[in-house]
Amino acid sequence: MEAVVITVAALACPVGMVVMGWFMTKGMRKRGQSEPLDVDDLRAEHRRLGAEIERLDTADRGELPAVQR
Repeated sequence: MEAVVITVAALACPVGMVVMGWFMTKGMRKRGQSEPLDVDDLRAEHRRLGAEIERLDTADRGELPAVQR
């Protein structure tokens, strides 16, 4: 009986880690199967982020005040 308790205690952590890893990869697969990205949408996002970076760089140099959101 004592050996069974020790064995269960020793396997609890590795088995729990495998189960958590399985759930995490299952969740990532679901999220990754959403609609495919459109190249035009990615280019528009790239332009928007570039403009935001430029605005922040300009604000850091003190040329214009930063806009608070």
